[in-house]
Amino acid sequence: MTIAVLGATGMVGSRVVDEAGARGHQVLALSRKPAGENPGNPNVTPVAADVTDSHALHEALAGSASHGVADAVVLAVRTVPADEAFLVGATRTVLDVAARLGIHVFVVGGAGALRSPGDRDLLVADNPAYVPAEIRAVAAAGVAQLRACRSHAGADYVYLSPPALLEPGERTGRYRRGTDTLLVSDDGRSWISAEDLAVAVVDELETPGPDRLITVVHRGPHPPA
Repeated sequence: MTIAVLGATGMVGSRVVDEAGARGHQVLALSRKPAGENPGNPNVTPVAADVTDSHALHEALAGSASHGVADAVVLAVRTVPADEAFLVGATRTVLDVAARLGIHVFVVGGAGALRSPGDRDLLVADNPAYVPAEIRAVAAAGVAQLRACRSHAGADYVYLSPPALLEPGERTGRYRRGTDTLLVSDDGRSWISAEDLAVAVVDELETPGPDRLITVVHRGPHPPA
């Protein structure tokens, strides 16, 4: 496949680029300030593109002499501090452009959009057990992003919510997949490494499931530090 990754220099996006490229997919690594040529993987092409610029996105995704129209675009963009208006606007722009080109959109979102374990009426974003006050704005932005996807007419998308804790780590390839409810791993924690989240992203692109909202969690004990 040809997979475009928006936010290609970020924690999640960079790992999706590496994972997809390692599996032999052609990867368009899109970011405002793309990294230089990737001598380690000829499958990866850095491309300058702003997620809010619909014309630049259309040009990047529509195909060129070096690649055809992208088969999928992974949206892995986050802002620090949280900027809900930016995130929702950028998501709508990507969905608009992708819909015109007939491209599947894979959104790496936030855990806040999931239901709480044991209480399906309580979103994780509103559950202080998982979302302390200092990151509530981040969780709320993720909820708004999912609503933007659901309200977009004709969008072909999947929204992936990570578990409560997502951090750099190691690639184990061990994870469990769920749908709309936060998952907890065998050691009682809701977590996954960014590397294993990237594995899940590419797995889902290669073998799509029927669900538009999915989540994953590490399977097995936490690796030693």
